[in-house]
Amino acid sequence: AFFGIGILLLTTIQHSGVGNQSGLDQFLFGKAASMTQSDLIAYSSVAGVLLIITALFFKEFKILCFNPDFAKSAGLPIRSLNFILSTITVLAISIGIQSVGVVLMAALLITPAAAARSWTSNLLIMIVLAGLAGAFSGLVGSYISYTAPNMPTGPWIVMCLSLIAMLSLFFAPKRGVVARVLQQRKNRRKILSENLLKSFYHLSENQNFTIKEFKKEELLEKRRFTDSEFGSAIQTLKRKYFVIPKGSVFSLSDKGMEEAKRIVRLHRLWEMYLTERMRLKADHIHPNAETIEHIITPEIEELLLKELGYPEMDPHSSPIPYTQ
Repeated sequence: AFFGIGILLLTTIQHSGVGNQSGLDQFLFGKAASMTQSDLIAYSSVAGVLLIITALFFKEFKILCFNPDFAKSAGLPIRSLNFILSTITVLAISIGIQSVGVVLMAALLITPAAAARSWTSNLLIMIVLAGLAGAFSGLVGSYISYTAPNMPTGPWIVMCLSLIAMLSLFFAPKRGVVARVLQQRKNRRKILSENLLKSFYHLSENQNFTIKEFKKEELLEKRRFTDSEFGSAIQTLKRKYFVIPKGSVFSLSDKGMEEAKRIVRLHRLWEMYLTERMRLKADHIHPNAETIEHIITPEIEELLLKELGYPEMDPHSSPIPYTQ
């Protein structure tokens, strides 16, 4: 809102006929192209001091930013550290105003960190990546402004930086939007295939494991799947050789039976843990176990087995299957 008011005032000054801009546009949008050698030396010197201060107080700043209560209990001078952190932030902004202006400086403060955050969870690596992104954007934006006629430097720097941030937000390997979507699809396929394996196991269990071949209708009676979900789950199980199609029936392979036992075992072990250790009623634990069974790692499974003493029956008196 204040920026909009400022633009209105600037426009009024430009067209009033009684005054001039008084350098307001350069303050708002920067004047990197007119920076002199003495400006560069001064700004580089200040930037070097800021980097040294950041390196010297890196551990204290990290604690202050992420856990101020712990920093206070550890006896750190909170007020002094806050003053130093605020001071170097103001100095950094003062340097950037000359190149991109006071408005676009907000982008230089936030965007490099946002881009770097998509690639790592390590604060030190994130700071380095943010610095590299800012430096690269400054070089590319300045080059574009230098080679193209009438192109402002500051906005091009921010545009390059924004492009890096957008690419990072979408295509970073773990935190990117594309990676998250692919992982969600992978998780959905995993859950569907494991639920279908459980249906095979429960039907076989009802037949004392004498039958391992079932029709689609029998499987759907045991657990509801849409046609697309059933097809996706069957394709996944076929690809892993857990299920072998035989005409209109599907046969559970020995490998598939072992995997089905593992999933059912995790489900029933978690139900045992909820009743034995969490003191929950047996008729309230099934939905929770339906969710947790898909994310229990072998390490957690071993801990559950030791904690519960390798139980033979679950809270519903169903046997807990073990592999040979």
